[in-house]
Amino acid sequence: MTVEIYPGMTVSGIGTVPLAALARDGGLKAMLDLMAGIHPAPSMSATLRFGLDEVEEGRVVFRGLPTDEHLNPLGTVHGGWAATIMDSALGSAVMTTLKPGEAYTTVEFKVNLVRPLLPGMGEVFCEGRVVHRGRTLATSEASLKDRNGKLLAHGTETCAIFPIENLMR
Repeated sequence: MTVEIYPGMTVSGIGTVPLAALARDGGLKAMLDLMAGIHPAPSMSATLRFGLDEVEEGRVVFRGLPTDEHLNPLGTVHGGWAATIMDSALGSAVMTTLKPGEAYTTVEFKVNLVRPLLPGMGEVFCEGRVVHRGRTLATSEASLKDRNGKLLAHGTETCAIFPIENLMR
């Protein structure tokens, strides 16, 4: 079942990456399979209108379309929308480095919003990159830009890496 996230972006379905596939294949293959439509996109992709656009080891790009469905009381796109696409890029970049049997979770992240996002501004792009990958911690950085390359936000994240069995209850 194909789901349209927004015009020009469709996914093969909504759901989660099977933990057994991540445990067996590792993070890079799981992310490539998600992008290829083998695994479904997370439900927040449809709600917030953003999705995965590029994947390689240590780097991902999400693209999204902030709309009037995402406004704060002043009429700009809520900072939580920007924070969510950034957290997705920051964490997914780390996910591409996971070995079979590993999982991760965000420990902390910081976002600097440097320009307002406005409905009608068109697609935005968020690139996340791994800065450091250790045995139990990884750090990443990301930038959110408009279609002309103007910086809208930037941030960093720390993720804990642990045995995937901790999630398989």
